[in-house]
Amino acid sequence: MTDAIKILREKTNAGIVACQKALQASGGDVDKAMDVLRKQGVALASKKAGRSAKEGKVESYIHMGGKIGVLVEVNCESDFVARNDDFKTFVKDLAMQVAAYNPIYVKREDVPEAAVKKETEIIKAQLEGKPAAAIDKIIEGKLTKFFEDACLLEQPFIKDSSLKVKDILTSMVAKIGENIIVRRFVRYQVGEELK
Repeated sequence: MTDAIKILREKTNAGIVACQKALQASGGDVDKAMDVLRKQGVALASKKAGRSAKEGKVESYIHMGGKIGVLVEVNCESDFVARNDDFKTFVKDLAMQVAAYNPIYVKREDVPEAAVKKETEIIKAQLEGKPAAAIDKIIEGKLTKFFEDACLLEQPFIKDSSLKVKDILTSMVAKIGENIIVRRFVRYQVGEELK
């Protein structure tokens, strides 16, 4: 059991007691225990989501010999957490994520309705001649891909593509015990067109 706890801790960064309980609930299966911990993290994160987060950190990241620069602001509830090493690493990882994946929005809810409508129209035009029964499913799949490309929290996490950024955020909230909000970011690239 101690080996399983060690493996689970390395994969999730959860505490020893939480790992023990998750392993007991899953009958010793590490993969099922990870699911148990993720569900607990989601429940914990949703409880904390309404709490005010006015502290935090602004992180910068410069990539490719000064060709790409990123600033990202992530908020938490206390200055104590803002100085926490796990929180600082998370914010740095987000800055690298923005540099690598070039999202436009923080979360799905930030995408203007007009942009979603325009994307839907483009997808529909591409699907002319396809069976009507399949069109709705195809549109849904392509919109999901659009959100993954455009929204930071929907993207595969740069350090573990099996997880989305929002999954890492949820696990950070569960681990740290405070509401954490990715507030905003800006990305500059030498030679890009100004909008």
